[in-house]
Amino acid sequence: MPARVLVVDDSAVVRQALAQILGRAGLAVATANDPLIAMEKMRRERPDAIVLDIEMPRMDGLTFLRKLMAEDPIPVVVCSGLAGPGTEVALRALEEGAVDLVEKPRLGVKDFLEGSAGRLVHVVRAAVLARVRRRPSAPPLVQKLSADAVLPARPAARGAGDRIVVVGASTGGTEALRVLLGAMPPDAPGIAVVQHMPPVFTAQFAARLDRTCRIEVKEAAQGDRLGPGRALVAPGDRHLALRRAGDGYFVDVLDGPPVSLHRPSVNVLFRSAAQAAGGNAAGVILTGMGDDGADGLAELRAAGARTFAQDEASCVVFGMPKEAIARGAVEEVLPLPRIAPALLHWSRGPRPRESITP
Repeated sequence: MPARVLVVDDSAVVRQALAQILGRAGLAVATANDPLIAMEKMRRERPDAIVLDIEMPRMDGLTFLRKLMAEDPIPVVVCSGLAGPGTEVALRALEEGAVDLVEKPRLGVKDFLEGSAGRLVHVVRAAVLARVRRRPSAPPLVQKLSADAVLPARPAARGAGDRIVVVGASTGGTEALRVLLGAMPPDAPGIAVVQHMPPVFTAQFAARLDRTCRIEVKEAAQGDRLGPGRALVAPGDRHLALRRAGDGYFVDVLDGPPVSLHRPSVNVLFRSAAQAAGGNAAGVILTGMGDDGADGLAELRAAGARTFAQDEASCVVFGMPKEAIARGAVEEVLPLPRIAPALLHWSRGPRPRESITP
């Protein structure tokens, strides 16, 4: 049986174009011209995913998204002229639970949608596979490269240094990171984060976290120091790597090809942490689709680092953690609320053990 997709948009042109594009891809498509009609259709037949506009009569898309995630969570792709990079609406949509965003132009929308058919189908198919949960009231097909394309392999560093944490996340990660970083006290170890997110969104995402967390959260810039009480988020479309100078850690913001189909790549960050910190690092892989981070987490574990994965029950998409577990990279699989306490317990415990042979 084909996956069922509900397109919710007040433009008849957009509804028709999306129905044709998704229908040609083998999806079963229904349409609604506003959220109230959508809710009525959903009572009769529950869709597997929703493609949602923002500006609509009777109820706007963000209100509908919030209501949906609180009452009957379904994967949602926001497709709107307001969902451009860096916009407040785009970030709010991600925070409310949208699994992805597609920006559509105000003019020439039908031609744009036809020209972007491949990406639209990829994004919607990914959304169908996503798992979303009740809340309180994808990349181009290119050669899949390893971290070697950006950061050559070399032995882990030895000796004393601060404890650091590296975190990788993708689909569902914005909420997971809010929970994880929000639980960190001001003296928490330094944290470097890769969240798969379009360019420009990361600065606003980091700024929002900074306003609600007890630690400092900022978008990483070249040469920033990673130290206690600070989290650095990889900029969109740039790799993030750690390097060690004396007993301190600094970040490099790097160009280079996508690794594991992503830039920034979790594998690049994790490899750099294995090399720079070894057993002074802890790696965490959170909710997300695909396998980015699985190999890097294995390198971290081999270097003597502690490694954690979010459990299936608390993931939106149990892809990246599942792959890391399957490759023997994970020491502990924990529900999301238990990861921060585990990291703090580790950071205050005995000094690291020696590295192990992978």
